[in-house]
Amino acid sequence: MDIINRVEKALDSIRPYLEADGGNVRVLDFNEGLLRLELLGACGNCPMSTMTLKAGVEEAVKKAVPEVTSVEAINITSADDPNAELPQTMR
Repeated sequence: MDIINRVEKALDSIRPYLEADGGNVRVLDFNEGLLRLELLGACGNCPMSTMTLKAGVEEAVKKAVPEVTSVEAINITSADDPNAELPQTMR
């Protein structure tokens, strides 16, 4: 099984939690240990997205796919972004 398929399988294990808050994640590419993702839906404008990426997504992927040494999202929302919105379940 290639690395992207293994990454997708690892992401599938946490997708229900992301989807519960109206979000998801999409794999963009993998190169030399760096996995680049796009946060989708509510994850794309949530001030908790940095924590979600590091504590949830990155941990799950690195555990399942040791070839992944770092995870980066192209659209992390800053906690002080005036357009950031908490998911409905966190309000």
